[in-house]
Amino acid sequence: MTVKATLTLTPEQIEFFQQAGYLSLPAITTADEVAGLCDIYDRLFATQAGRAQGDHLDLSGTDEDDAPVVLPQILNPAKYAPELAGTLFRANAEALAKQLLGPSAAYRGDHAIRKAPNTEAPTPWHQDEAYWDPTLDYSELSIWIPLQAATLTNGCMQFAPGTHRQAVLPHHPIGNDPRVIGLEVDDPDTYAAGNAACPITAGGATVHHSRTLHYTGPNRSDGPRRAYILTFGTPRRQRATPRRFAWQELQQTKWQERHAAAQAARERSGAGR
Repeated sequence: MTVKATLTLTPEQIEFFQQAGYLSLPAITTADEVAGLCDIYDRLFATQAGRAQGDHLDLSGTDEDDAPVVLPQILNPAKYAPELAGTLFRANAEALAKQLLGPSAAYRGDHAIRKAPNTEAPTPWHQDEAYWDPTLDYSELSIWIPLQAATLTNGCMQFAPGTHRQAVLPHHPIGNDPRVIGLEVDDPDTYAAGNAACPITAGGATVHHSRTLHYTGPNRSDGPRRAYILTFGTPRRQRATPRRFAWQELQQTKWQERHAAAQAARERSGAGR
């Protein structure tokens, strides 16, 4: 059964997103669906789903197999839990993306980030596009849903309004450690002042453009902070003007090694059929 979208943005919300580069929504799905999403989410993280395939990684640590995980992330969780594709959240997210980016906007992928209770690891100020292929042009956004209330205590989203109108700013690996896959914008204190914090209830959502600087703080609560994110965008195009992301060229991470090995194994398997 196809799930139909139930949410429509107002003209004021669309204008706010265009000006500020982010948007906060009080509800994008139901409490019942949030409970189901939470069960799926906890199962995926408990089993480290996608580890062998290069889809489970540590954003803030060195991601070695025998090292403690600081800030775990799962890429493409819907690949390991296909039921995530048939949710009201997914239907509403796609409808909102088309309203904000235009009718050609399409699903690009999903990921999930878990902050364990009483941990001091933030997700530093960054732009999503700093992680992506610098040879391409993007018009993309992410829709972030917490599976519990997101607060300043446990790490709600915070944004630097209007930064989506800038180019991709210089970044560096967290802690300036090239073994770490997570990125932080250079001079982050410049953007921490005047930021917009967006605490929301479970099942609410924030929306942000791929160039909007954003941050989430440590989780100083007694429960996990669960975040599930969908990305949508219009067709990507080759850039007319080349650019380089020097920070990507510096990184040498265990995740890259695992991801490359998994890709090579898939190619060998396909070639053998």
